[in-house]
Amino acid sequence: MISHVYSAGLLGIDGYEVLVECSGWDRLPSFELVGLPDAAVKEAKERVRCAIENSGITFPSMEIVVNLAPADRKKEGSAFDVAILLSILQCDGVIPRSVSFADKCILGELALSGEIRGVPGILCLVMAARDAGRKKVFVPMENAKEASVVKGVEVYGVSHVRDLIRYLREEAELSPIPFSQEQEAPRRDTDLDFADVKGQYTAKRALEIAAAGGHNVLLIGPPGSGKSMLAKRLPSILPDLTFEEALETTKIYSISGLSEGRLLTKRPFRSPHHTVSPVGMVGGSASPKPGEISLAHHGVLFLDELPEFSKSLTETLRQPLEDGKVTITRAAARVTYPASFTLVCAMNPCKCGYYGDGSHRCTCSKEEVARYLDRISGPLLDRIDIQVEVPAITYDELSTGKKGATSAEIREKVQKAREFAARRYREAGEEGIFCNKDLSARAIREYCKTDEKGEEVLRRAFDVLGLSARGHDRILKVARTIADLDGSETIKAKHLIEAIEYRSLDRKYWRR
Repeated sequence: MISHVYSAGLLGIDGYEVLVECSGWDRLPSFELVGLPDAAVKEAKERVRCAIENSGITFPSMEIVVNLAPADRKKEGSAFDVAILLSILQCDGVIPRSVSFADKCILGELALSGEIRGVPGILCLVMAARDAGRKKVFVPMENAKEASVVKGVEVYGVSHVRDLIRYLREEAELSPIPFSQEQEAPRRDTDLDFADVKGQYTAKRALEIAAAGGHNVLLIGPPGSGKSMLAKRLPSILPDLTFEEALETTKIYSISGLSEGRLLTKRPFRSPHHTVSPVGMVGGSASPKPGEISLAHHGVLFLDELPEFSKSLTETLRQPLEDGKVTITRAAARVTYPASFTLVCAMNPCKCGYYGDGSHRCTCSKEEVARYLDRISGPLLDRIDIQVEVPAITYDELSTGKKGATSAEIREKVQKAREFAARRYREAGEEGIFCNKDLSARAIREYCKTDEKGEEVLRRAFDVLGLSARGHDRILKVARTIADLDGSETIKAKHLIEAIEYRSLDRKYWRR
């Protein structure tokens, strides 16, 4: 007798279908598990045996071979446990042979008692089952809410294998879990608002532009000037995630075990400590997992005290900043994770923090200032579109009580600018351009056209600032965003002048 049960496995952010085959003979009792299982999958033999016996069912006394197909792909994790158990029980006749698993996918880890425990990456696994044509997916009850986000498939939450066996034998009913908006995570932090930040109007304007175009930002200034405060409020002015963006972000958090069983609708904000390892930042390990740059996908990656991060680590950001994804190659697998994020960096201008500050004396020598600033490489700076100085705030600015624009007001302007840009790209039939940072070299030539005065301004800036080709293109992208905030299809000289000002700090501090 051979039985077939469908399950799913993970490879990076994507799932793939796994066929669990079981064959049994009336021979000397044994239990073999094949199909390139890792240690966790091999140990399923003991979990399955104990779960069957502790559920009041006698474990089959026969020679059992279970194969996980495709057999040439390594299987990892414990999500196959329940499917293995059901394949054995159908092979033994406990589950009628008339029961078809052709439209079903079974996922979950077994406890020794027969209870079904949650597994990471459930969203990716259920989507793989749906794409493979399965109509019903049975998942652990603790994963059911998250799994119910997937459209086009019925999701059933199960707490114990007894309940699932009784359902398959038509002795009990199970109801599919519906998706409800209550299962979404909160969209925004209500206690972080731009109105709380006194002064710093230039920096606020820079972050408004960054939010509208998805541009990377560097904030440089003395301690206590509000750099971190500003950066932490950037998500409050970003547009809400679309459903597709929320789904993709939740997939990354799901395989990392961080989704909390809900659809994430709040843009991520990741702020790793400067002691983070390259693997922690980019992703990796023997079984590749997402790093901080992927966890910041569709959100913000904030690097506070940028020079304190190792240079080798910050250099790993260069390729993801260009491509919006990161590919990790290991002996066992090669996986690609999305990593389209807004990079926000904050730093002091020197080790003591007061270089160029008129109200404090800098204790660093010129050589120490140069060494400190040289921890940031030119190629990385070239990928940061907006570089803005955040000076120390004055007493009058702090005590005036005058409030600036709220996050809601700024977000409304950002949303209008993004809609203005999206309409342009939609009418032109462009795909894959969600904001101005996504513009390719061809798209820059097509959509970043300037008037005659703007062309002259850009030419002079190219010569005076010694811009690279990348720097030239990034100025045009920022200017395109500033024009969108103005509701202008043409990039004018004033838009270019403002965009160029956000590149001038490179000349002031690094003199490159």
